[in-house]
Amino acid sequence: MSTWLVTGGCGFIGRNLIARLASTDARIRVLDNGSVCGPEDLAKICAVERVADGSSLPARGVVQFMHGDVRDEKATQEACRHADIIVHLAANTGVPKSVADPAMDFQVNAWGTFRMLEAARQAGARRFMFASSGAPAGNATPPVTETTVPRPISPYGAGKLAGEGYCSAYAHCFGVETVALRFSNVYGPWSAHKTSVVAKFLVGALRGREWEIYGDGSQTRDFLHVDDLVGAVLCAARAEGVGGEVFQIATGREHTLLELAACLRRALADRGLKVPPVEHDAPRLGDMPRNYADPAKAAAMLGWRPRTGLEEGIGATVDWFLASGGQN
Repeated sequence: MSTWLVTGGCGFIGRNLIARLASTDARIRVLDNGSVCGPEDLAKICAVERVADGSSLPARGVVQFMHGDVRDEKATQEACRHADIIVHLAANTGVPKSVADPAMDFQVNAWGTFRMLEAARQAGARRFMFASSGAPAGNATPPVTETTVPRPISPYGAGKLAGEGYCSAYAHCFGVETVALRFSNVYGPWSAHKTSVVAKFLVGALRGREWEIYGDGSQTRDFLHVDDLVGAVLCAARAEGVGGEVFQIATGREHTLLELAACLRRALADRGLKVPPVEHDAPRLGDMPRNYADPAKAAAMLGWRPRTGLEEGIGATVDWFLASGGQN
């Protein structure tokens, strides 16, 4: 029976991962500073026990919650005690926030990842999985692969690239089995608090707000349903011979924001809901005009493939937002 530590586990991806893990015999601990979501949100999907340190093993069926920050040495050391598998999700997410406050982005995404890796090394964790993104690739011509030369164009991309670099260094110098997973644009349940485009559009639709697109809407993204992402994390946890590797976790298909908006319109109209108008604003600094990735390496080495098409995934996500009222 493995003990899992999930940093940022109260958030969107963390809750979806923990919901899947809770159906297994895994012991689960969460480290989260509560800046976005907290233990009360986690308690909506599982039983939660608040603990001050990592001295005791989590009980089966109950998720341990530790309040702490990944930038804090003591908090990371306590959280990593007894951990076999670490999923490092905690991050300063998104390009706009990194442009507004690059120092904060560095502290959380670069320094926080270093702190977690060092604590994992000291604790003897078996596997360390790092949530990276497509941002390190910058304006590279897609489809992006693991051999694409990274040239980040935002502090967010630079911070994620630094995290990947430290994962590689800790794998080669200290034998920590790191796996960097470059998440594409993830959407799905428990994302109502997010500012990513699918969540933002659906919350706007429920509240009667127009949809805002930065630029003309021709920019492309690779939209991945969170169920597929969770499957990739589980595959990466058990795969052999992947220490120090980087993987693109994506569908391999690009869709423009206008295509996404049309897909959302169809799903909303099919459920009898009013479709908001679209307004265009100036492009945002640091945004990539095209971004999608080739997941062939993940298929070959992790045995992972995405299973959810965009229409199916958007339909399921709309249903969740309607059932929850757009509340986490």
